[in-house]
Amino acid sequence: MTSPLSLRVAIVGAGPAGIYAGNILTTAVVGAGGTVAIDLFDSLPSPYGLIRYGVAPDHPRIKGIVNSLHEMLDAGTTRFIGNVDVGRDIDLAELHERYDAVILATGAIRDAVLDIPGIDLPGSYGAADFVAWYDGHPDVPREWPLDKAEVAVIGNGNVALDVARVLAKHAVDLRPTEIADNVLAGLEASAVTDVHVFGRRGPGDIKFTPIELRELGEVPDVDIIVHDEDFADADPAKAPNNQLKVMLRILNGWRTRKSTGAARRLHLHFYHAPAEVLGDGRVEAVRFERTTPVGDGTVRGTGEFREIAVQQVYRAVGYYGSSVVGAPFDDRAGVVTNVEGRVVDEAARPIPGLYATGWIKRGPVGLIGHTKSDAMETIAHLVADAEAGALPAPVAPGDVLDLLDEREVEYTTWSGWLALDAHERALGAAHVHTRERVKVVPREEQVEISRAGSLTLS
Repeated sequence: MTSPLSLRVAIVGAGPAGIYAGNILTTAVVGAGGTVAIDLFDSLPSPYGLIRYGVAPDHPRIKGIVNSLHEMLDAGTTRFIGNVDVGRDIDLAELHERYDAVILATGAIRDAVLDIPGIDLPGSYGAADFVAWYDGHPDVPREWPLDKAEVAVIGNGNVALDVARVLAKHAVDLRPTEIADNVLAGLEASAVTDVHVFGRRGPGDIKFTPIELRELGEVPDVDIIVHDEDFADADPAKAPNNQLKVMLRILNGWRTRKSTGAARRLHLHFYHAPAEVLGDGRVEAVRFERTTPVGDGTVRGTGEFREIAVQQVYRAVGYYGSSVVGAPFDDRAGVVTNVEGRVVDEAARPIPGLYATGWIKRGPVGLIGHTKSDAMETIAHLVADAEAGALPAPVAPGDVLDLLDEREVEYTTWSGWLALDAHERALGAAHVHTRERVKVVPREEQVEISRAGSLTLS
C-alpha cells in the first residue's frame, strides 16, 4: 500500500481552469488521506480570469459561476498570488525548484488570425481586444473609438453575439451591471446605429447557445433583421438536436417581426465568407463571397461576391492560446504541447512535473462547464505520476513569497482581493445609478487597494 501523498503544487492562471484544477487536486489528495499545498499565480491583480475579463457585463447568470469559484478559493486550501507574471517576475524553472508539480492554466486571450486582404486597415479590430475593453481589463486603452455608424462583426459564436449585443445595446441598459465608468461613458457617446453579424455557414450551423440568441432579441430599442434567402435549409423539424431546434425557431420567428423603428438595428447575415476588407486608408466596406451548403456540414463558395458598407470590423473567429516562457508551445494549434494534460517535449516525452489544463491544453473550444471535466483528466495524470514517484522533488528552500519580496514584486493575495471586491461593490452602491459594482480599471489602483486591504484584513 502506497503512503498518502504530500504535495506542493503551483498553478499558473487563476481563471476557472486553474481554480477547478486546484479544487479537484485537493479533493483527490486529501480524500485519500494526503496533504496538498497549492499556490495559484496570476498575472492580473484579481482572480477569475475570463469570468471577470471575458464575459459581457450584462451576463449575470454566467457570472454566477464566480460564487462557486469564490467558495473554492475562500476555503483556504489554495493560496492566491496575483500580479505575478511567470516568465518575468519568476521563471518557470524557479517554480519547478519549489514545487512538486506545475500546472499551466493560462488560457487564451489573443484573437485568432483572419487571413484576408485589408484585415489590418485602421478600423479593423480583434473581438478579444474589444471584450477586454468593455470588461475593464487593466492592460488595454481606457477609450475605444465608437465613432462610426455601421459596424461588421465576423463570426458565428457566442463571442460574436456578445460583441454585437454590446455594440447595439443602449448604454442606459448597462448601467445596473458592473461595467466600468470609462466604458459606460464610451458607450453613452457611441455613434453606432447598425451592427451586421456575418457567418460563413447557415443558421443550421451556428455556434451560439439558445440563451445567448434569445437575449439578442430582447435588447430594448434594437430591431433584429434577418434575410429570407438564408433560411432555405433552416427547418427546426430537421434539426439534429433540441438546442439547435430551439435556436432555429427563434431565428425563424424573427423573419416575421415587423420593424419597430428602433434607433438601432442588428442584422444577421448567413452564408457570407469574408474575402477582403476594403478601404482607402481605413475600413470602408467588407467584400464577402456568398456560400452554399455542401451537405456534410461544410460550405463552398458560389462565386457571387457582395460588398457591404461598414466603417469598422470586428473579427470574432476564435481565440489563440497564451504561451508561457519556458514551456513547449504548438504555434499551429495555439496550445502548450501536451498529451492529455501532460506537457511533452519535442520528442513527445512527458516533462516531469509539468501539466496543462483548460484552453491552453485543448484550445479555445467548449463552454466553461467543459473546463471541469478537462481538469479532472489532467489531475488524474498528475496524481498517478505522484503515486508512481515520477515527480521531481522540490530543491529550493523557503516560501516563494520570500523570493517575490526580495525582488520587490507587488503581489496581491486573497485577502487583498476581498478588499478590492468590497471596494468595487461600495462604489456601485454609492453610484447615482445603483450598480452591482463599479470595476476599478487601472492596475496600479487595483494593486494599491488590494495590498492595503490585505494588511488590514490580515
